[in-house]
Amino acid sequence: MRSIGIDLGGTNIKIALVDREDGILYKHSVPTEADKGRDHIVKSMADLTKELASKSDRPIIGVGLGLPGMVTLDGRIVQNPPNFAGWGNEPIAELMEQQSGYPCILGNDANMMAFGSSRFGVGQAHDHFIMVTLGTGVGGGIIYNRQLFLGSTGSAAELGHVIINYHGPLSNSNTRGGIEAYLGQRFLSRFAADMIRQHPSNPLYAFHTDNFESLEPVDLYHEAQKGNALAIDILRQTGEKLGYALVNYIHTLDIRTIILSGGVANAGEYLLKPAKETALKFLMPPFRNGFELLLENLGNDAAILGSASLAMEAFSR
Repeated sequence: MRSIGIDLGGTNIKIALVDREDGILYKHSVPTEADKGRDHIVKSMADLTKELASKSDRPIIGVGLGLPGMVTLDGRIVQNPPNFAGWGNEPIAELMEQQSGYPCILGNDANMMAFGSSRFGVGQAHDHFIMVTLGTGVGGGIIYNRQLFLGSTGSAAELGHVIINYHGPLSNSNTRGGIEAYLGQRFLSRFAADMIRQHPSNPLYAFHTDNFESLEPVDLYHEAQKGNALAIDILRQTGEKLGYALVNYIHTLDIRTIILSGGVANAGEYLLKPAKETALKFLMPPFRNGFELLLENLGNDAAILGSASLAMEAFSR
């Protein structure tokens, strides 16, 4: 069975022809050109869909499309997606069907990461897990009995907006101290910049003196590898915040396997070790049994594979 998987981001459209057994067969990426509006983006995705479908020697069952924002439970409408100015409640599935000629289903991009992991990645070995996506922002997906848990309207697993400090920093949440304010890349860079400015003799100061906000978690990781105490401390504090978030997720859902993906996870054990230690310290004892923290190595391909899998399973019923 084959389908088309799309990961629509504010910067790029990533699209692939996917086989259920063999995974990604062909993959392509083009600029989103979000400033040109919804209809331009839909046309680009439809044209790319037809182009990749023409490369397949087997029928294409449909199109799965992962994108930011909350998606209705029927997988038809995305609601106010971030990074797409002027979008409200948009019937993207219907528009794609009209222009591509293939049935289409939508999913939240972080949910698609989780679904891709469950079908092609480290999540294959687990019936239940929580995925936390640590990218520009913080997203999530919940897999229960090998299926996505979407809540009553389709909007479950907005994990980045769980509040851990009502007096904390601002992010994209409606109040202060959401976990995204500590672990989203842009907000982590802001926190790191504040710390680095207090230590002008540290190598990190010279490295990013003109643009601290360009600092990435992998930069902190490399400095930590060199024994830079400030880099280690920044990642430790960030990891502890992740640990507090995991306690909330696990206590609420009773799912003890956590899978991390995204660029911030590139900080490795300097982030993961304090996260594990904090979670184990504050989890109620029964919840510690079976607790594990894993990394998904599929990268952005997880979202494409998840979108394609969503289409395969939706349209083969």
